[in-house]
Amino acid sequence: MTPQQELEALIARVAMADRKAFQAIYSRTSAKLFGVCLRILRDDAQAEEVLQDVYIKIWNQAGVYRSNGYSPMTWLITITRNAAIDRLRKLRRDGESMAPMDIADRLYDSGPGPADQAESASEARALQACLSELPLDRSEMVQRVYLQGLTYREIADETGVKLNTVRTWLRRSLMQLRECLGG
Repeated sequence: MTPQQELEALIARVAMADRKAFQAIYSRTSAKLFGVCLRILRDDAQAEEVLQDVYIKIWNQAGVYRSNGYSPMTWLITITRNAAIDRLRKLRRDGESMAPMDIADRLYDSGPGPADQAESASEARALQACLSELPLDRSEMVQRVYLQGLTYREIADETGVKLNTVRTWLRRSLMQLRECLGG
């Protein structure tokens, strides 16, 4: 059984309230998911809180996971990324500023293991190359929305571009990135 298949089987068992499967998912993924939180939030305490919320979501939402050809790690990272960005936006609304990070800092995997590091570095280079194919303003918009957590409205207000135009540009940019990345 591949690691992906094992993780899918564990998620299926968690959907049936299997605590041992949940513990196994936690032990296999917590370092990576904590890294995602930390790269977005840049604060250990905030990242730990979000990670706790993420595992509650995983426990509650395991029954809705469907692979559909996607990696279970992609599903877990998406939940984590969205939770961290939600927290970042809440902190901004509450007046707590968080310094934005450079894209290279966000994509670099500082987790253990040279294979993981090599894979992450390769993915970062591929994404950076694909981002460089976009017009500069679109590339910056993608990075600010998806890596710094800005809303479409904030981008529209900052750039003076209509909100629907920003949405269209971002959707087209994401489609171009997916095509470039072979997805």
